[in-house]
Amino acid sequence: MRTVSGGEVAGILVAVFWAILVSFLAVALARLAQTLRATTKLVADVTDQAVPLLADASAAVRSAQTQIDRVDAIASDVQEVTSNASALSTTVASTFGGPLVKVAAFGYGVRRAIGGRKDNVPPKASRRTVIVGRTVPSARRGKRKKD
Repeated sequence: MRTVSGGEVAGILVAVFWAILVSFLAVALARLAQTLRATTKLVADVTDQAVPLLADASAAVRSAQTQIDRVDAIASDVQEVTSNASALSTTVASTFGGPLVKVAAFGYGVRRAIGGRKDNVPPKASRRTVIVGRTVPSARRGKRKKD
C-alpha cells in the first residue's frame, strides 16, 4: 500500500477547491449571461416603445407651440383694444367731464339759491360742540392754525 504524502493531499485539496471555484464561476457567468440577455431585450423593448412616444411628444410640443402663438396673437389684440379703450375713455372724460362738472355745479348753485329763499323754512340752529365742559361756536370749528 502506498502512503499519500502531505504534499499530495494538499494538491488534491487545491484541485477540489479549484474545481468548486470554477463551478461557482461558471454558474455566476451563466446567470450574468442571462441577465445581460434580459437587459438587452428590455432595452430593445423600451427603444421600440420610446420611439413612438417621442414622436407623440414632438407632435404635442408642435401643437402647444401653435396654441401659444394663437394666444400671443390674442393677447396682443387685447392689449391694443385696451389701449384704444383707455384713449377713448380719456377723450370722453376730457370732452364731457369738464362741461358736466360745470353743469352740475351750476345746478347745485341754483338749488342752493332757490332753497335758501323759502320763507316758511325756519333757519337752522347753529350746532355747537362741547369740549371738556365748554362750548365752541360752530364758526370756529374746523379752523385750525397751521404751524
